[in-house]
Amino acid sequence: MLNTRHLIIRCTAFGISFLWVISAVQAQDLEPRSYTNLPIGLNFAALGYLHSEGEVSPSPGAAISDASLTIDTLVLAYARTFSLAERSAKLDLALARSCFQGSAMLNGERVEADRCGYNDPSVKLTWNFYGAPAMDAKTFASWQQGIVLGTSIEITAPLGSYQSEYLLNAGANRWIFRPGLGLSHKLGRWYYNLSASVRLYGDNASYLGDTRLAQEPQTNLQAHLIYTFSPGHWLALNANYFFGGETSKNGLSSGDGQNNSRFGLTYSLALTARSSIKLNASTGVLTRFGNDFDSLGAFWLYRF
Repeated sequence: MLNTRHLIIRCTAFGISFLWVISAVQAQDLEPRSYTNLPIGLNFAALGYLHSEGEVSPSPGAAISDASLTIDTLVLAYARTFSLAERSAKLDLALARSCFQGSAMLNGERVEADRCGYNDPSVKLTWNFYGAPAMDAKTFASWQQGIVLGTSIEITAPLGSYQSEYLLNAGANRWIFRPGLGLSHKLGRWYYNLSASVRLYGDNASYLGDTRLAQEPQTNLQAHLIYTFSPGHWLALNANYFFGGETSKNGLSSGDGQNNSRFGLTYSLALTARSSIKLNASTGVLTRFGNDFDSLGAFWLYRF
């Protein structure tokens, strides 16, 4: 049986999955330990920093070329676990502010951007409907996980910084809905997680002035293999593959459907019974169109 300290460390490390931060890298997220069970009635706060940089592969016929982008993002997040239909559930809220620098060739001239703004806020509800009974911390301490199945819905609201005359913005000026399904399973010290989600995009009617930007749904498949060294101390190997998401402007297709993949590592270490740190790194291994970024992140999580 886990003692109280180990239980709290385990919950702190599991409580908030990898944080989504900015629309420019949104499809590239890697979220180990999604759809895991947690005791109900817990609160988590997280403060994080993410640095991403790399090239942007424009769509065929685009006026820009030789494009690169660097993004530095500060993230603040909150999560709470609770019971839903006698199964465990979790609500995540995330706010972020990004500063980015970019350059590209536009009609033979080098153009640059350097500014900061607030990202669109996100809320995510996760409900584990199978294999994850709602339990208080005392009961959870003696519970052994098998297969857990869950579903989620993430909503991103167009409330971030957006100026229609700029090509690059911290906000996207459109609603994004992301339903998902996932599975997790624990075998001794090993833990694996599989998930699938689809991003459904609203239109941006003020893209570069009065252009209407629309985007087809984008599917994201993820797989994670985690090894636990001790309670609250683990390492994850992460991979994803995302496809679709072709855009159109005023009804004219851009021919930029994505067919991309990323690999990454996540390391988590409990500092105290209530807090932990999480470090992650990821890189693109296949990019057809879109952002081919290398990313590094560091997050501090606290349970209260």
